[in-house]
Amino acid sequence: MIELLNKVPLFSKLNHQQLEAISTICTKKTFKPGTVLFNEKEPGSIFYILSSGSIKIYTATSSGEEMILSLMKAGDSFGELSLIDGKPRSASAQTLEESVLISITAPSFIGLMKTHFDISLGIMQEMCSRLRDTNQHVQDRTFLDARTRVIKSLITLANKNGTRTGNSITIKMTLNYDEVSQMAGVQKPVLMQVIRDLQDKRLLSLNGQEMRLDLGQLRA
Repeated sequence: MIELLNKVPLFSKLNHQQLEAISTICTKKTFKPGTVLFNEKEPGSIFYILSSGSIKIYTATSSGEEMILSLMKAGDSFGELSLIDGKPRSASAQTLEESVLISITAPSFIGLMKTHFDISLGIMQEMCSRLRDTNQHVQDRTFLDARTRVIKSLITLANKNGTRTGNSITIKMTLNYDEVSQMAGVQKPVLMQVIRDLQDKRLLSLNGQEMRLDLGQLRA
C-alpha cells in the first residue's frame, strides 16, 4: 500500500512515516470495466484515488443523456466534494477498464485533511483545476463549432491518455464513439464525419483500440 501511495501526486510531499500512517486507513480494490462506483445524487461516503486504469466522471440529463465531465487517470483522486460539503454526489463515476482504486472513508478522509495541510492544499488545488476545466467546457460548448469541439476533445484524450513521440500521440481508446461524442457535445454522426475527414487528411489513423494523432498538423 505504501508503494502505491508513494506514486500518488497528492501524497508526494509526505515522508515514509506519514505514508505508513495513511496506509492504515486505506483500502485497495480492483474493479472490472463498466463498474459504477457511485451515482449522481447519492450520499457520498468514500474518497477515491486511482492507482491504475481509467474512470469517467459524468452527469446525466432527465432524459438519460450523458455528458462526460472529465477522465481520471492513474494518480488522480475524486469523490471528495460531497464528503466536504455533506451534499449528494454532483456526478457519477464509472470504470472504463480494469482499475485499481484506493479508497478512504469519509471520517478518515476528514481526519486526514485536518492532520496534513499538504494533502488539504493538494485537494483544494485539484478542485480549482476541475472548476477551471468546467468553465472552459461551458465556454467551448457556447462559442466553438462542432468540428472544433471534436478536435479539442481528441487532443484532451491525447493529453490525458496518450503516449507521445515527437508530434505524434498514440491513444489507447478507453471511450467508445458514443462517449467521445458526449464529451465533445456533438451528435455521433458529426463525430464520425470529423474523424473520417481527419483520416482523409492523414492527421489521424485508427488501429484497433488505438488512435494516432499528428498534433503538429492539427494545431496548424
